[in-house]
This record gives sequence, structure tokens and C-alpha cells, in this order.
Amino acid sequence: MKAPVRPASRLPLKPLLLVLGAAATAYALALVAFGEGSPLATIQRLGSLAGLQAVLLCLLNYLLRGLRWRLWMAHYGRPLGVFEGLRLYLAGYTFTPTPGNVGEAVRGLLLARQPLSAAQSLAIFGAERLADLLCLLLMGLPVLGWLAALAWPGAVPGSLLFVGLAALVLLFKCRHRLLLRLSWLREAWQCLARRPLVWFGLTGVAWAAQGLAVWLLCRDAGLPIAPLQAAGFYALAMVGGALSLLPAGLGGTEALLTGLLVAQGASAALALSITVAVRVVTLWLAVAIGALALVYSAAIRQEISFR
Repeated sequence: MKAPVRPASRLPLKPLLLVLGAAATAYALALVAFGEGSPLATIQRLGSLAGLQAVLLCLLNYLLRGLRWRLWMAHYGRPLGVFEGLRLYLAGYTFTPTPGNVGEAVRGLLLARQPLSAAQSLAIFGAERLADLLCLLLMGLPVLGWLAALAWPGAVPGSLLFVGLAALVLLFKCRHRLLLRLSWLREAWQCLARRPLVWFGLTGVAWAAQGLAVWLLCRDAGLPIAPLQAAGFYALAMVGGALSLLPAGLGGTEALLTGLLVAQGASAALALSITVAVRVVTLWLAVAIGALALVYSAAIRQEISFR
């Protein structure tokens, strides 16, 4: 069978994403280098045993989410080997520093052989974001109760959980109307319907690993905090940053995580230092690995094409 012909694009989408990713990366690195957080102290902290463990946990996160992506690629008739699939998935992290992480939606479009259509690639991206959002919200539920007790000592923490669950039930009941109006959401829903226990397990363990990495960094910095609380702080900061639609949640995620750590009892300087370390291992490590995977896949393996 002949490979499908790539439709002509009206806009230089891929070069634009490259420019956006490079600009956002340079902006974030400038903040780390010249901001209040000391890059030397951050590097030294990541060189400790806890820092190395955090890095390994983040690598596990990327691995599990890459396996999930392979599952949905197979759904569209693109079965990939484990190493090839993971390499192509990691290459997509190069485009994470784009508004709403939408640059990651080009993963399937960049394939040199049998690329996905724009609708299919967007559907997988939508499925990824919905799966991530579900697991992050579940991970953040214990913290919502803590925040309710902190803001309203006399309130029942379970009331917030009830409101959240009621909103999820309402969305589930209205899903048919949403699926009819949004074609990409309908396609994403079909991806989510494929082996749901598998993708839910992969997603849940992936984000739990990254939450545990955050706890290790907090403990290494001398901040007493429970693992579930550290993971919940990170989950809420990630959701808030995503809703801001800023490139990779830059600014929003950092502000929320720093604020939550201060509410936990950390000083502003300590909270900012921990936040910088967290973002280095959970975001910029992925971008750096993605850039290497992109160059290798495009220049050497020729599995990615920018034409």
C-alpha cells in the first residue's frame, strides 16, 4: 500500500512550533539563570541521592506515557516497536513549551512513513490530556480537603470532594452532546474506549511516580511533608498551569506550587528553590531528552520529517 499523501498546509505549522518551543525554552532557562532560584544550588540538589531518584522516577513517567501513546497509535493502524515508539514519543516533548502544550499534538504528523492525519493526531493529543487531567485530579483530591480545612476550619473537607464528583457526573451525562459538537473530542473518546484499564493504569502510575519525585525533592530540601500531600500539590499546580494556557504552564504552575509550599510552612526562598528543582526534573529534563530524540530520529533514523 502507498503511504498516504500529506495534505498541503496553509500555515507553516511545524516551523512555527519549533520557533515557539525554542523561544519558550530560552525564556524559562533565563528565568532559572537570572531569577531568584540559584541554578548552582539546584544542580547540586539534583546531584544528591534524592535528586537522582527523582530523575529516575520522572524517566519512569515518560516511559509509561510513551507506552500509552503506542497503544493509541496502534488504534489508528500505526503499530510501533517499543524502542521506536518511545523514541518518537520522547521527540514530541521538544514542543512541550507551547501554549497549552498543544505542540505535542504534532507527534503523529511528523512521522516520515504513514503519518497520521491532523484529526487523528489531535485526537490522540486530546486523549492524552483527558487521561492526564483525570489522574491529576484524582491525585489532587486529598489536598483539596486540606485546603478546605485550612480556609474554613469548621467546614467538612468531604464537601469539596462531593462537589467535584458531582461535576464529573454532570459532564458524563452531557458527554453525548459534547461528542456531537466536537469532532476531535469524539475521536479522543474512541481512543479512551480502547483498553481503558491499561491506559488508566499506565497514566496513574506515571503521575504517581512524578508526585513521589516531588516529595523526594521536598524532603531533601528539609521540608516536612507527607508523600500524598506533595503529590497533590504538584497535581493541582499542573492542572492550574494547564488551564492558564501558557507555554508548559510557565508562571502559573510555578506560582501555584510555590504558594502551596509556603502554605505548608516553607519560607518563600525554600519554596521557590524546590519549585525550580521540580520543574527542572519534571519539565526541562523531558524537553532536553526530547530535543536529542528529535535530532536522532530526524537526522539519523530518518523516522521524522519536517516537510
